[in-house]
Amino acid sequence: MNITELSNRWLELKVQENYVISERRYIEDQISSLMKIQETLEGVETKKIGNFVIKVTGRIDRKVNSEMLQEIAAENGLSEHLSALFRWTPAINMTAWKRCSPEITDVLLGAVTSKPGRPSYKITIGE
Repeated sequence: MNITELSNRWLELKVQENYVISERRYIEDQISSLMKIQETLEGVETKKIGNFVIKVTGRIDRKVNSEMLQEIAAENGLSEHLSALFRWTPAINMTAWKRCSPEITDVLLGAVTSKPGRPSYKITIGE
């Protein structure tokens, strides 16, 4: 095959790939609905249904407005907590965030935007 033929084949496969991804995501959405998986799932939920073990891993995507975060922290005397709770470019250090007192994290939430991410799936045949 030459580069033109390979390029054409690649383009054909990309179209097929996009269709298959769309169909898989549709099925995943239906599974989530039937399993009553909350859109806000953060962590793993595993269910055995018949011969299948279905493991759904949910994530919440968080974005931080760094200017607002620093302003809020400074106004509330919490600036010393920023390096432990956030990575710069600001990203939440969820391990530290979950261990931290809500008196601190609740105030800093004003600079954080949260939205559910797409869950990932793993389906296997059980024993």
